[in-house]
Amino acid sequence: MIYEKISLFDDRPHITLTSYVSEISPELRNYKKAAVLVLPGGGYHMTSDREAEPVAKAYFASGFNAFVLRYSVKAEAAGYAPLTDAAAAIKFIRDNAEKYNIDKDKIAVCGFSAGGHLAASIGTLWKLGILAEKLGCSSDYIKPNGMILGYAVISSEIKIHEGILGLLTGKENPSKEELDKFSLEKHVAEDTCPAFIWHTADDKGVPAENALYMSEALSAKKIPFELHIFPSGEHGISLATAEVAPKDEMIMPYVGRWLDFSVKWLNEIFKN
Repeated sequence: MIYEKISLFDDRPHITLTSYVSEISPELRNYKKAAVLVLPGGGYHMTSDREAEPVAKAYFASGFNAFVLRYSVKAEAAGYAPLTDAAAAIKFIRDNAEKYNIDKDKIAVCGFSAGGHLAASIGTLWKLGILAEKLGCSSDYIKPNGMILGYAVISSEIKIHEGILGLLTGKENPSKEELDKFSLEKHVAEDTCPAFIWHTADDKGVPAENALYMSEALSAKKIPFELHIFPSGEHGISLATAEVAPKDEMIMPYVGRWLDFSVKWLNEIFKN
């Protein structure tokens, strides 16, 4: 496996992309693989280890090349800084597709909680001119081909998200107009990428209505999506395995099925 930690910006070396990529072997078929860019959650205050390397390794074991992005958090997250980081990560993967033996047209993002918000952001807001201008590429070049949203923050219409989205606005009391810039169901368009969405019905950290709002918006624009709402499971459940569970109650194989479901979904949307 090619394991590398790359700094995406010279002036912000702490914004890193870590690769989990298959090496070329004369004994293997070495076909170009799809890639999954993992965006850990953490409320835009940090990036959780429980939603980083274990998830990347799970996708790697399922036949994908994987990457983990440590994006801008805390005060640095204001504005479109995390979104710029995600766009830069996709650009890096496409720029280095030959090196990593990746199909440029098969790059998905997978995010959790605030990282799910970031995944949905790049899936809906990739056309923002400031991204292409800053990165020196076309907007299409930084568009993901699919997004996997795990208990993702989506909407400013749900009271609990004002603090998280307030970090992005950089204001303690942002206006509705300012919050709407980051309320992603409002930005779904005909060219939004397909989505795999999963949540738990009793999530008290990020209510399941977020998944429903996003699904409704995607349906209205006729964007293909798959939705799973599991009946129970705490916020931040990640893979729901012993490796990532901070307590035994969060080891839930029934919920952990989302990973296999998402792998099948990726193989389906990437089959051509």
